[in-house]
Amino acid sequence: MGDVLHLLVILSLLEKGNAKVGHFKTAGATAPGDIIIGGLFPIHEGVEEYPNISAPHEPHCVRFNMVGFTQALAMIHAVESANRSPVLTTLGISLGYRIHDSCSDVTTALRASADFTQEPNTGANTSTCSPPIMAVIGASSSEISIAVARQLNLELIPQISYASTAIILSDKIRFPAFLRTVPSDLYQTRAMVQLLSDSKWTWVGVVTTDGDYGRSALDSFVSQATASGICVAFKEILPNSLTSPDGESAFRQAAATLLGNPNVKVVVSFARPIHMMYLYQELRVWGSLLGEKVWVASDSWSSSKEVLGEMDLLDIGHVVGFSFKRGNLAPFHRYLMNLININDVIGNNSFLKEFYSLLNESGDPGFGSSFTVPAEILLNNSDAKVVFSVEMAVSAIAHAVADICSKKDCKTPGTVQPWEVLETLRGSRFELERKSYSFDQKGDINLGYDVTLWRSVRGVINIHDVVAVYHPINNSFSYTSGNTNNLTDLRDVVSVCSPSCEPGKFKKFAQGQHTCCYECINCTENHYSNNTDMHQCLSCDTKREWSLEGSSGCTHKTLEFFSWQDGFAVALLTLAALGIVLVLLVGALFLHHHQTPVVRAAGGPLSQIILLSLVGSFVSAVFFVGHPSSLQCKVRQVLFGLSFTLCVSCILVKSLKILLAFQLNPDRKDVLRRLYQPYAIICLSVALQVLTCTLWLVLQSPREKATVFTTTVLAECDEGSQVAFGVMLCYIAVLALVCFACAFKGRKLPQKYNEARFITFSMLLYLMSWLIFVPVYVTTSGKYLPAVEMVVILISNYGILSCHFFPKCYVILFKKEHNTKSAFMKNIYEYSRKAYEWSGPVSGTFTSYSTSHSVSLILSLV
Repeated sequence: MGDVLHLLVILSLLEKGNAKVGHFKTAGATAPGDIIIGGLFPIHEGVEEYPNISAPHEPHCVRFNMVGFTQALAMIHAVESANRSPVLTTLGISLGYRIHDSCSDVTTALRASADFTQEPNTGANTSTCSPPIMAVIGASSSEISIAVARQLNLELIPQISYASTAIILSDKIRFPAFLRTVPSDLYQTRAMVQLLSDSKWTWVGVVTTDGDYGRSALDSFVSQATASGICVAFKEILPNSLTSPDGESAFRQAAATLLGNPNVKVVVSFARPIHMMYLYQELRVWGSLLGEKVWVASDSWSSSKEVLGEMDLLDIGHVVGFSFKRGNLAPFHRYLMNLININDVIGNNSFLKEFYSLLNESGDPGFGSSFTVPAEILLNNSDAKVVFSVEMAVSAIAHAVADICSKKDCKTPGTVQPWEVLETLRGSRFELERKSYSFDQKGDINLGYDVTLWRSVRGVINIHDVVAVYHPINNSFSYTSGNTNNLTDLRDVVSVCSPSCEPGKFKKFAQGQHTCCYECINCTENHYSNNTDMHQCLSCDTKREWSLEGSSGCTHKTLEFFSWQDGFAVALLTLAALGIVLVLLVGALFLHHHQTPVVRAAGGPLSQIILLSLVGSFVSAVFFVGHPSSLQCKVRQVLFGLSFTLCVSCILVKSLKILLAFQLNPDRKDVLRRLYQPYAIICLSVALQVLTCTLWLVLQSPREKATVFTTTVLAECDEGSQVAFGVMLCYIAVLALVCFACAFKGRKLPQKYNEARFITFSMLLYLMSWLIFVPVYVTTSGKYLPAVEMVVILISNYGILSCHFFPKCYVILFKKEHNTKSAFMKNIYEYSRKAYEWSGPVSGTFTSYSTSHSVSLILSLV
């Protein structure tokens, strides 16, 4: 019965639904107590508007608000629960209250708050004295709370709001006495931005109601969204008053903006519930279904399904709501059921009479005989989150009062001052539902948010389905059990201004556009982007890498050289190896038959030197294959130059021997015989080439070089001084020409032992191959350039081997009868007889004598 008696007191003082709001010295609801706290709730949704006001008047509150009424009942229930709790009963003190109706209007709320700050009457008639207010609970709207907080600051009366979330209220310089049991919008907007970032929604719209709350939330959201790379496509600010002259056009403009931005699939709304309802109705008038859109609802309307009106979720899309933490509604529900079931209350409560009169006007069946329908209406308008916040505010005040009254006598009027309660509230902890809470330095209790996802099942809309919890400490979400995929399913919704730029492209922004609006441009050659949405392409290391236009990565350039695995190289190396084997076999054969006329005619010991030089020349060809190094580049040219110079020098000695043999002038022949020193000539010839190679190596030697092309890197040898390279080759060519000239004169010697013919042919082959090599070498580039020189070296080597040694080997192995001194002399005499027959008796005798003498001289010089 205690609940009923308190309500009788409340409702007996309330006027009818359209109550006058001028007489605030008689509060809407009061109850006595040792400590009085105030309450400010939106029992009505507004006041009557007068277009032409010429004098102060008392506006009437209109549109009964059952949600606000249940909030006031939640405070009454919380006060009564606190009075029954051990926190106050052990001290023998109780809380009282004075509750006013703000009528959802700032002016009306300021008139009500004037009652909270008035000085107590000090006249003789103390019965009319109003006890001072020690704390105020309310208001709901941030705009009203901001105005009331400025007035309560005059007396430092602590104000605890259960729903005002404007960021500005956390400023303790301007609002030192304001506290709240809900998080600041700073955390709500941060949570929204995190949700958008997790879902990759970067192109969003914002709808808000004009006023301190709406603009504060808008500014906070825009600044945090921008910092996270989220762009706001449009900002629609709806007028605070629905009856304002531009109200209708504002909703029409907002609807047009929403429909004019089809890429904006996500809309963040800080608007009031009534404004969202009108906006949805306007969208329906335009005949547009917004089933693909996602509405991110702030706490102002996330728990108000009345915004749908006659529409369904299929018409407006998905609604993701951020709401405050919920408490246990069961005790408050029992309180409401017990309250409705008392018949005596109805007859003495004009406020409840208006409530029932509204039900009668709606034609609700069963009214008058059953109280189930009114109870269900109040229960349906009970928001667990708001009730929990109101109970938390009352509990905080109760614990603060208990802390103060444990040290002084609170029953004596004037003992406790509001600023003492404020100071205690700032530093004390209190308990509710077996959990401990406290206000932070900004006067907030930051519990995070429940994230809800509206659902429609068989036409019934559920707006309280919590799918995730936001934790402000680490700015993250945790999904509730069984709902891990609910929010991630919405990520299929794409809300971007421009599609993501795939790897291989970069963003190109147009001047003056949002950073979320751009073109995707292909990266140019030798540039790449390996992630999505890169702002610029990265450059490849063009010395080692390359890429095509629009590449997502760089490709390593292919290193090219005349490799061991190349088929052409294998063939040339095989020929070089075969040449070395043949040279060794020939050398062994010549050593074994070194006393025979054929070997002596081939040069005797000089033939071994020639064979040795050919081995060096064949080995030098091997150095033209494989990845070149600086040492390899030096060795291959120098080894070839010296070895082939030695070879040609030995052939030059043989050519000079032939020239000496055919010199018929005795005086000149004696001079030539004294000058003919074979090994000295060889050493001098080789020494000049050694000098050339030494100067080459010292001044500008061959070295490794990497030539970079578009997709390849060619590893090759830079010959260093091209002059030195040319001098080396020309020197060998000069020796070859001398050999050719000397040997050409002895071409008429007997065919079986004629070295001059073989020298002439081998030197001619050498000169022709190197004459062809020069233009080919100059005009050729790439990895096969070493093969050109390698081919010429092999041709030269095989030419000498074939012309100088293979015929001799054939005679030694298969014509042994010709490899004797008698056969050799017989061949000479036959050659002389034929020469005599061809030339006549006189000249023939002289010719045969000269030829025989020359051949004999050749053998004697060996």
